[in-house]
This record gives sequence, C-alpha cells and structure tokens, in this order.
Amino acid sequence: MTIRLLSWNVNGIRAAYRKGFADWVASTSPDVLSVQELKAQEHQLGQGFDAPDGYSPAWSFAEGKSYSGVATFSKQEPVRVEQGFGIDRFDTEGRTVVTEFPGFVLYNIYFPNGQSGEERLAYKLDFYDALLDHARGETAKGKKLIVCGDYNTAHEDIDLARSKENEKNSGFLRVERDWLDRWEAEGFVDTFRHYNAEPDWYSYWDQKSRARDRNVGWRIDYFFVHRSAMDAVTGAAIHTNVMGSDHCPIELRLDASLL
Repeated sequence: MTIRLLSWNVNGIRAAYRKGFADWVASTSPDVLSVQELKAQEHQLGQGFDAPDGYSPAWSFAEGKSYSGVATFSKQEPVRVEQGFGIDRFDTEGRTVVTEFPGFVLYNIYFPNGQSGEERLAYKLDFYDALLDHARGETAKGKKLIVCGDYNTAHEDIDLARSKENEKNSGFLRVERDWLDRWEAEGFVDTFRHYNAEPDWYSYWDQKSRARDRNVGWRIDYFFVHRSAMDAVTGAAIHTNVMGSDHCPIELRLDASLL
C-alpha cells in the first residue's frame, strides 16, 4: 500500500479555505497532510477553518495572534501527538507538531525566518539545533523519522533562482546552509533531490514582485527522511500548479510494507 504525504505552507488557513482548500484536499485525498503558517488561534476553530472532512487533526497554535501555527491532518489517527520540543522558548510560537504512526514519526515544522535581524537569526539557528537534539532522541529509540515543512532556507545554488544576489540574505546564508549540511550528515535525506537533480524547481515565490509568473523562486519546503526509512520512499514531487498561497504543496510517497 502506498502512503501519500503532502506538506503545504498555506499562508493563512482561513484564507486557504476561502480559496478552495477543502475542495483541494477532497480531490487530492492525501493520507497525511501537514500545513504550516495557520495564522489563527485555537479559539477560532470553526470560524472559517477546521479539520477537513474525514481527517483527524493535530494542531499546534502560536500564543501570538494571527501568527505561525501548524497542523497535521491524517486519515488514520496518530498513536502519539506532541506539540513542540518541550522548550517554551520555541513551543509558544506553535511551530512544531510531532505525530507518530505505525512505522514512522512525522515532524511537521514551520521553521523561523531570520530576515528581521540578528536576534531572529540566532533564534532560527537555536531552533535548528533544538530540532537536531530532539530528532537524535527519537532515532536513538529506533524511530523512523520524516521531517517536513517550510525550512526557510534554500540549501544549494540550484535551490533558488538568484543565488548570488541572496548570499548575504537570511534564507541563503552560509551559516544556515551549513546547518542543512549537518542535517544531512546526521542521516537525513532530501527526498526531492534524491529523485530530481534538475534546476528551476521551487516551492516559494515572492507575491509582491509577482515572482511566480517568472518562476523566480526558492525551494525551501522539504521532506527530509532519515536514512533508516529511505527504503520505504518511492517518490517525491513538487506541485507547482497548485495555487492559493505564496508556497505550493510538496509530496512524499511511501511503501507501507517497507516501514
């Protein structure tokens, strides 16, 4: 049996619903859907958004109004759900929800953006390290990890349209890219690049400059899979044709019999 996982930074869950999110989920019918940047709070559930029909939700909301937030919707109810890493400094921003299913553990993460200054860049790098520590704890238990979401960093020159112009901008700083090198050295595989080494594949485009019309984008949304689960991976894709956000959905396919 094939398990289809999708991940999408929807840039506001209520706006996404107004743009046909529920119909898209129904027609696409993923087994697990991870969404980032909800820009909503728990008390607003039912006021323009909720879990799609037929899906069990796992939410992580930010304490701040209209900010951050992630949710994982699954046809099969998870056997375990955790919000965050157990570190208040990060968990109050509602950036992480961890769901465990038979055979694998899924991290759905909206990583911090470091563009507003040195303080937020340091926060972003500390968040990366907190994830690494948490992931090491899970892999030490023999768990097979999948870590998806908006990483807010393009890894290599091929992963953004204008690499030279962005070398001094957060999202493509050497220190951020070095962390992704460490992440791969830890055993995590960029599943899209495992199958596709071609340029001009992006998952985010600046809306103000209408960059999507010219495909001047960034690939900053990823499914990283730990090497212990790579035998089960059968495919990966970027759905650039899906509109409704400044990001587009990405996909991972697994063979359930190999987990």
